[in-house]
Order: sequence, then C-alpha cells, then structure tokens
Amino acid sequence: MHVLQLTKFDYRLANDLDKELQKLRCRVNYHALRFTKPIRNFGQKLVVRMRKMARRFVAVHLRFEPDMLAFSGCYYGGGDKERYELAEIRKRWATLPELIPDEERTRGRCPLTPHEVGLMLRALGFKNDTYLYVASGEVYGGEKTLQPLKELFPNFYTKEIVAGDELKPFLPYSSRLAAIDYVVCDESDVFVANNNGNMAKILAGSRRYMGHKRTIRPNAKRLGALFQARNKMNWDTFSRKVKSCQSGFMGEPEEVRPGRGEFHEYPSSCICKTPFNHSNFIEKYNNHTSSTNPSLLDSRYRYIHNSSDLDEKILQKLY
Repeated sequence: MHVLQLTKFDYRLANDLDKELQKLRCRVNYHALRFTKPIRNFGQKLVVRMRKMARRFVAVHLRFEPDMLAFSGCYYGGGDKERYELAEIRKRWATLPELIPDEERTRGRCPLTPHEVGLMLRALGFKNDTYLYVASGEVYGGEKTLQPLKELFPNFYTKEIVAGDELKPFLPYSSRLAAIDYVVCDESDVFVANNNGNMAKILAGSRRYMGHKRTIRPNAKRLGALFQARNKMNWDTFSRKVKSCQSGFMGEPEEVRPGRGEFHEYPSSCICKTPFNHSNFIEKYNNHTSSTNPSLLDSRYRYIHNSSDLDEKILQKLY
C-alpha cells in the first residue's frame, strides 16, 4: 500500500471551480474519505448510546481549550492569572500579531464562553431537558467554567461520560479523540459550532450535504454586545434579541449565496434547497425530545439514513 500526504492541500484549491469538479470534491469529502473502522465503530457506539437516552440531542463543539483562547487573543475576565497563562501559550506562534482583546470580541472573533453558549441555546428555545453532547478537549478553567452550562442543561454528556473506561485505548491520541467527537457531532440532530475552524467547517458542509441537518453558528459579533447588556433587560427581551441576532446563522439552506464562503462549509453545487422556519424547527425539536425514547433499531435506522430533522415525511417514518 502506498500513501500520499498532501500537506494543507485543501487551501490550494479555489472555492469557485467548475460545477462537475465541485461535485467530485463532494464525492471525495463525503464518500471516499473515511475514518478508520475502529474510530467509526466507536463513534457509532456513542451515537447509539445517546439515542437510547434521548430521541434527539444537540452536539456543541465548545472549542474553549487554552490553546484556542490563547490563539484568539481574547480575554474572559480571569485577571492577571489568565493574561499570564494565555500569553505564555501564545508564545508558541512567533508570527502572531499583538491583539487588543476588546476589539477582537467586538469583531466577533472570540469564542463564546460555555455559559454564553448555554444562554444562547435557551434563548433560542431549547428546553433545559435537552440532551447536550459537548465535544471538547481540556476546557480552560475546568469544572468551574463548565458549571453554568451544566446548570442550564443538566443532561450534559461528553465522550468521557458516555464511553467510560472504553475510551482508554484512545486517550493517548488527541487526533483520534477529536475524530470520535466528529462522528458524534455529525450524527447529532443539531450541531453548534462555537468557532470557525476546519473541523466546524467540514462538519457544517457534511451536514448540509447529508440531508441538510442544522448547524447553528453563533453570531459572535452581535451576541458579544448583547451578552454584555443582558442584565439590563428581562429574559423575554433578551430571548427576542438573541433570535434576531441569530437570523441567518441557524443553518438555513440559503443563508449564504452560492459561490460565497468556503466550499467545505457551503458545498452549494452538491445540495438541494428546502424551506426553513425557525419557530417550527424549535417547536418540532422540543416536541420530539419529550417523546418516548427510541429503540436501538430506531437509532441505527436514523444513523444509516442520515435524515434531515426538518423533513416531515422522514419524521413520520422515524417516529
């Protein structure tokens, strides 16, 4: 067997290629390239376990690890200790420019905190009995940082919780752990991408291509100012404003015109168009999460067919 490694090859392909070449890229990205069988099988096992606990679940790519925060140049209120720790990590990248944290947040370049992610989801209408699968490495600030999110969504799960001791063979390999998270996120009913990195982009593209499952991208530029002012308004007003901020960031089929944005995230040459209604989506999600848990067969059926959670005909087949 011969293996060809093309370092950073994805960045050398233009977004706007001939339509048939774009379709070939989809065949490569979403059909030809696969994780190894042990990773696929283990990821599927976690999906089935999540489905046995809840008919539907939301996956959040939290991306709140120390290296991410250091690279972003953002500040989260941890005082001199946070500034020192993140500055030390930032020294790994000698070419990074000096950044002003407040300006980066104003520009929407800072990941939301776990608490802010939880507030956004609750404001969008997700109930506190929603099952959350959090894909993440070591979260900066540890349990203290995660606690507000857990209080908003008590049904909080990670690969470590769902897999238990079975995860041990993968623990020495960060890339394999990320791949397991990828499989579970790809099969979630709703995926929340808290950053604009490569994993989030290819997941968003895969979910659009495979039946158009929803990917929520926080509009960090507008939400940042809203979170700073949230204590000055009641919950209903805050919720209404969050929904307004998120218009165009809820994974609608036409939120980005064909040819705009990165092809990995918006493979427009390969996907069909369907209508989207935010209110119906949230109501439908909450109604079905409160229903009876599916059988193992139901979970496998859904996993194999990669169904759209907004397609009424498919929902009737599944439920």
